[in-house]
Amino acid sequence: MSKGNGKCGVSRAVCLEGKVAMVTGAASGIGLGAAVRLAEAGAAVALLDIDTAGGREAAAQIGKAGGRAEFFHCDVTSAESCRKAAQGVGESFGRIDILFNNAGVIRRKSVVDLDEKDWDLVLAVNLKGVYLLSKYVIPIMAAGGGGSIINTGSGWGIKGGPMAASYCAAKGGVVNLTRAMAIDHGKDNIRVNCVCPGDTDTPLLRGEARQLGLNEESFLASSADRPIRRIGTPQDIADAVLFLAGDMSGWISGATLVVDGGGTA
Repeated sequence: MSKGNGKCGVSRAVCLEGKVAMVTGAASGIGLGAAVRLAEAGAAVALLDIDTAGGREAAAQIGKAGGRAEFFHCDVTSAESCRKAAQGVGESFGRIDILFNNAGVIRRKSVVDLDEKDWDLVLAVNLKGVYLLSKYVIPIMAAGGGGSIINTGSGWGIKGGPMAASYCAAKGGVVNLTRAMAIDHGKDNIRVNCVCPGDTDTPLLRGEARQLGLNEESFLASSADRPIRRIGTPQDIADAVLFLAGDMSGWISGATLVVDGGGTA
């Protein structure tokens, strides 16, 4: 963990000591980067994923660095799995202050070529998963006095993209669901915001190259074609999540924070 002021390892302005954060899709990529960053800021972190081995390894990584982390198996497409995960985290940590709804999948196909099962999968993980986990976490968060929910959208949730119809539909839904949740739960002192990454070097992005039949390294190089001439890193997105999780964003709710090196500009 990085060094800084106090036990958090960061400035007191973004210190999350005493807070409990839940992160979905936490076994790799942006989820792992955010879990590590939130732990560096002093939060106890519950890591949720369907990848049990990866999730346990991630929790152990945070623990070895001096943080508190536990892994909880969770399929965000299952109401019962989300209910059990929320209940388990609440019981283990005593509260939930931060929820990062990040789990996601992508299928790079047009509506003509896309199978119905893949449409259902992408919508279930990326959009339904946000609904389900929020449904069970919000009562716990409200009972604790409020908190911050951050949903992972995408630049393609704001504008369209090629050969990704189901993903664009799901992420567009996440962006507007975020606004609706912010309106409904502000009375509970719960802020709800959306972070919209551009192309970020993760297993998900590298998997896109394989789906499209493209050379992985060439695909990643082309993803750097944006005003800030590089591809994103999980740490870039994690810093935005940290900002939205903490007190520095205390009067921000219903917002969409684009983190894409100027790509949508």
